[in-house]
Amino acid sequence: MVIHWRSAFFIVVLFALCSFSAPLKWVAIGDSITYLNEHPDETGKRITTGYMTLVCKQRPDINYVNKGYNGWTSGDIASKIESLELEKADVYSVFLGTNDWWQGRPIGSIKDYESGAGSATLYGSFRIIIDKLRNLNPKAQIILITPLQRGDFVQVGNKKNNAYGSYKPKNDQSLEQFADALVALAKKEHFAIIDLYHDSGITHENMVKFKRLKDPSTGAYRNYSYPEYTNIPFDPSVDEYPYPTDAIDMTYDGLHPSDKGYEAIASMILKVVRK
Repeated sequence: MVIHWRSAFFIVVLFALCSFSAPLKWVAIGDSITYLNEHPDETGKRITTGYMTLVCKQRPDINYVNKGYNGWTSGDIASKIESLELEKADVYSVFLGTNDWWQGRPIGSIKDYESGAGSATLYGSFRIIIDKLRNLNPKAQIILITPLQRGDFVQVGNKKNNAYGSYKPKNDQSLEQFADALVALAKKEHFAIIDLYHDSGITHENMVKFKRLKDPSTGAYRNYSYPEYTNIPFDPSVDEYPYPTDAIDMTYDGLHPSDKGYEAIASMILKVVRK
């Protein structure tokens, strides 16, 4: 059988078109845990690779855009949504909530989301964010990511920036309530949900291997594990930084993931991100 050259050319072109698959664009919205993917220097070189880079190493068909902002809440994202230069994408992930909890912002109720009540609550803020993402691409996959549990945070290089962990409430709200709100919202909207708070394996017990503090009775430094360290005072004006590198476990500072922590997050994202 003889195939005409034009037919052969058509077959080659058709094969090439069918074989080509444009990369997925992923816009990752979040706080410092997302931001640090591009800024390991701000961790004292305690991390090497963030969760977005890890995901894309396993999924080279994905290109990501980092929209992480240090210290931002869902309210910050919502109120500035039109100035963030968000792009049309195939996948959006929204990883917020831990700063909402620490800053004492109210969770609100699902009615705030349904009625578009504004950015004063977590639910209202997420309505603004999700409306924007749907406007950019109604067919995009939207992934909600709950906040992680938190140990006692002490910033590398600035001991005065510290915060107690999620083992006790802030403003009469638990961090778990924020996580549960996002799970409920994802269920309502049939979004993919990555519940890091409950399912990541990152817990108060393994945030760090220990916190190095002064023994109140002797003044000598000791390594305290959770929950013992929660009852030992820390004075940032005179005490040494409490997390030497050998204290690093799932986080490097009691809050932000270490390489091992980022690997746990990336593995959960890989299970749900669109093929």
